[in-house]
Amino acid sequence: MEKTKQYMPMVERDEWLHPVADAVAERHRRYLDRKEAIEKQAGSIVDYANGYRYYGWQWDDALCGWWFREWLPEAYDVFIFGDFNSWQRTQLRLDKGTDGVWSIFLPDAMYGHLLTHGSLYKLHVHGANGWHDRIPAYATRVVQDEESKNYTAQFWNPEKSYEWQCDDFNVADVGSLLIYEAHVGMSQEKEGVGTYNEFTDNVLPRIKQGGYNAVQLMAIAEHPYYGSFGYHVANFFAPSSRCGTPEELKRLIDTAHEMGIAVIMDLVHAHYVKNLNEGILDLDGSDHHYSKPGEAGYQQYWDSMIFDYGKGGVEHFLLSNVKYWMDEYRFDGFRFDGVTSMLYYHRGYIDFDSREKFFDEGVDLDAITYLTLANRLVHDFKPTAVTIAEDVSGMPGICSKIEDGGIGFDYRLGMAIPDFWIKMLKDTADEDWNIWEMWSVMTNRLPEVKTVAYAESHDQALVGDKTIAFRLLDKLMYDSMDRKTESMVVDRGLALHKMIRLLTITTGGEAYLNFMGNEFGHPEWIDFPREGNGWSYAHARRQWSLRDNEELRYSFLADFDEAMISLVKEYDILADGYPYNLLMDEQNKTMVYSHRDLIFVFNWHPTASIPDYELPLHVAGKYEVVLSTDEERFGGLKRQKVGEEHFSFNVEDEEGNTYPRLKIYNTSRTAVVLRRVD
Repeated sequence: MEKTKQYMPMVERDEWLHPVADAVAERHRRYLDRKEAIEKQAGSIVDYANGYRYYGWQWDDALCGWWFREWLPEAYDVFIFGDFNSWQRTQLRLDKGTDGVWSIFLPDAMYGHLLTHGSLYKLHVHGANGWHDRIPAYATRVVQDEESKNYTAQFWNPEKSYEWQCDDFNVADVGSLLIYEAHVGMSQEKEGVGTYNEFTDNVLPRIKQGGYNAVQLMAIAEHPYYGSFGYHVANFFAPSSRCGTPEELKRLIDTAHEMGIAVIMDLVHAHYVKNLNEGILDLDGSDHHYSKPGEAGYQQYWDSMIFDYGKGGVEHFLLSNVKYWMDEYRFDGFRFDGVTSMLYYHRGYIDFDSREKFFDEGVDLDAITYLTLANRLVHDFKPTAVTIAEDVSGMPGICSKIEDGGIGFDYRLGMAIPDFWIKMLKDTADEDWNIWEMWSVMTNRLPEVKTVAYAESHDQALVGDKTIAFRLLDKLMYDSMDRKTESMVVDRGLALHKMIRLLTITTGGEAYLNFMGNEFGHPEWIDFPREGNGWSYAHARRQWSLRDNEELRYSFLADFDEAMISLVKEYDILADGYPYNLLMDEQNKTMVYSHRDLIFVFNWHPTASIPDYELPLHVAGKYEVVLSTDEERFGGLKRQKVGEEHFSFNVEDEEGNTYPRLKIYNTSRTAVVLRRVD
């Protein structure tokens, strides 16, 4: 009798994966082997990821002094120097250990009065690429000199460490994630770089008022070029000094926790900046320190460097970085940027039109092992922490449990959704919108793949692209948004802006994301200071005054967003999973679906408003309107009224079966939500 083949659980649940069962098992075996080796070496992966407690500056109570250590396996000679030794490059030589770790001990008796909080320092490294002054990879504070614009490591040892006020925050307590994606530097209205303190005092209250329960912070790790949006990281353990001090970042996170807001970090482990002076490129003098040598270590599409995920020292560096941000700064999880680029040697720039492309020679198995280890570490260290994968490829198992053969992320970004809205708005007239296509895109996800839905993120707000508001309103955003001006184009734009968001949040996933300012249709694209714009900050800010001005229509969109988020939270819609499709009326561009006792009616037709429109129901009863995009308070035409009651009636078919129905006034370009109350 033939023995039944044993599959990993994620394969067992998906027949489509049966032909690649061996490949799934192999990548899981690689993870288990590496995890076992780590546990033999350090006891646990949590203890293994303690590089930030060993490298860099570490105080030794027994010897009463400071150790400094750096992993530089192929360096010929290494010195440390700074203002504490009058910048003498070759005075303080480090000793090389057998494991490629260079170290030096500075007794407090000799250097205590010289090496003080705020001291500046660098390494002087001799390697195959010559002599270079470098910033250590594990530096926890890096600052830029205003005159020379050069970056330098800074010894950070304040007399009084930050005292956390909120010790009992648990991200699991916030419920379904409603994420407010934000960039601290461009979060203020002033033309300049916003600070951690300004964000804490001015923006966190707005996030709380809007109903969002999580903030996703971009550009936290130090990056030399502000215009990179934080994605060309140079110093992985140093929070961006242009926004303030480490203590001020901790205050931001602490205050968010006190408000009941989780803080997720946009973590960039997909690549690093290729700058020699500021970053970690060729830090030990070789061309294969943190990357593979030659073209294999270069991300040609992003003009940056790729980590060598299969190298022990690199793995230790990255895992230590993951734990560092959770341990030292109490981040509640991570949005892993550029996961697609990590997973494949071709960086994802192909069509994923066959199953084999997820398991062939184009896949970087070392990266899969690293990402699986990173998820194991995150959830072992903080079991309720959240990990989100930015993967456009749809790698099988990306959100499956590790023990089931998966990679272990909690969520993936629903990146097809904003792409769909862009295509629709750009290429198709309203009357030709295909509601079945809308439904398919919004609900096209596997049951076990929890998805963060979003209509747009920071990507669509950048110069070269357009936000949904910009595509709908264009130049009218600048001169026709006052409430007295009548404009059919603006009316259309406001209506569709609200409908697109409501459909996305109630059908697209188990979590939701919005980029800072997009909820009120912020009128400007994002353009960071650069040579081409005269190094201007005019477009690298958020004009909150537009949202607050009740003479303008921006506040209509903001008020609707707040009401929408409140509805989603009150009825726990995201936890309900897939919506139930009740009706798709292509002729009248109307879709009807339900979540528990809520009925959602979307009429996308530009002109067709239909009295006594019949809706199918699951349950008979009295239904009342709880939200409408057409309400006066949201800049609508007042054709729908909150609290308006509708009573069901029965319809009998030819066989004598009865079915409950409901009649409403189905108005054009309107979404209405009804709740069964009796």
